[in-house]
Amino acid sequence: MSYINPAPGTPGQVTLKIDVSTGSTALGSTPLAIPALMDIVVKNANDTHIWPQLDSTAKYVVPTTATNDITMNLVVDPATFFGTTLSGTTQSSTVQAQGLMGLSRNKTKIAFEVKVQDLSSTTNDYLIQGQGYITALAPAISATAPVWVTPMTIVVSGEYTVENTTGTVT
Repeated sequence: MSYINPAPGTPGQVTLKIDVSTGSTALGSTPLAIPALMDIVVKNANDTHIWPQLDSTAKYVVPTTATNDITMNLVVDPATFFGTTLSGTTQSSTVQAQGLMGLSRNKTKIAFEVKVQDLSSTTNDYLIQGQGYITALAPAISATAPVWVTPMTIVVSGEYTVENTTGTVT
């Protein structure tokens, strides 16, 4: 049995890259790597339809559509958070120009890629890809946490694509 165990201080264990969506999950040639991830949660929550029947003592359940999202907390990097252009950005501006705040404010659809490094293999990292929207930014600072930290959610539009770096879809 093998576990994915990102030891503290090991670079590249889990990375998140985003780009302005061009209608697919593929990232462009200059995606934005999100620095200083504190944690990340990839969620797939299948909805269900539940009903009782008169001829049964138990209810029946069938799965319906899923709600997918990725939530995380990160330390605010000014260039990544605010972008390279503080005003005048639009949905068609680059991901670097808009920054996370601009992508959220402009309601820009993004493509994303979460890479999970498999330490037991040098060729078998896993990629979770999709498209969605950035939401739930709420930067905060306090006397006991003296750096700006923000939660962030990518609400996924549609399905995740999951594959390993050898190209095998899982």
